[in-house]
Amino acid sequence: MKKALLAAAAVVALPVMAQAQSPQPGIYIGAEGGLNWLLNTNIAGVNVSPQTGWAVGGVIGYDFVGPRVEIEGVYRQNGTNLWIPGAAANTQVGQLGILANLLYDFMPGSVITPYIGAGAGIGFVDSNSSLGSTVFAYQGIVGVSWNVDTNFRVNLDGRYYGTSNPTINTAWGSQSWSNNNFSVMLGLQFKFGSAPAAPPPPAPAVAPPSYMVFFDWDRSNLSAQALNTIKQAAQAYKTKGNARITATGHTDTSGSEQYNMALSLRRANA
Repeated sequence: MKKALLAAAAVVALPVMAQAQSPQPGIYIGAEGGLNWLLNTNIAGVNVSPQTGWAVGGVIGYDFVGPRVEIEGVYRQNGTNLWIPGAAANTQVGQLGILANLLYDFMPGSVITPYIGAGAGIGFVDSNSSLGSTVFAYQGIVGVSWNVDTNFRVNLDGRYYGTSNPTINTAWGSQSWSNNNFSVMLGLQFKFGSAPAAPPPPAPAVAPPSYMVFFDWDRSNLSAQALNTIKQAAQAYKTKGNARITATGHTDTSGSEQYNMALSLRRANA
């Protein structure tokens, strides 16, 4: 029963051990994309109900194993019912955000790693100018990662993305509006650097000390030299504190097998 329990424990432990990783600090790059929902807003007096849109971007960062810092660029676009002829925001709203993010990975050595983060930077939102309306951008991130190995990582996160109010010129003058978004993003990242070095080989096993006692021919009594050898063995045992002792008796080939077996036993007992 005990052996069966030990075997079961070993089987259970193997998948857990397989999940352990040894992440290393390093630079990473990645690509990401997903869905974007621009929340209802009012632009130039028009109640805008945006359609479900899309988002795509890229990132470069540095992983400190736990904390991460990165620069991210993401373009979002949503179709709308807005009709302002000549404006870039006509029938759609496109926006580019370039943000610096600070993130934190929980359990970075696990295969599955939850994380949180926040970012701030600059945004460009469609308006009447070629660059769009330049605004302050910010976001909050909650996600989970699958660490495929020490180099590849797959992220799935949800994020709130917002900006200060962008503006657009109309016949009634410059109009500002609120810009709030929710996104679901799937990303793939690659971390540069080699896998961690293999652990050093285990130290060679130390052979236990052995002590040999010699007997006179056809004798099993201990001589003074033999007693001194046994004393050395006893001292080694006291120094170590514990030991497994094996005593073996031998004879030469003279005499019968039965007699030699009995003599060997007497010598081992001695």
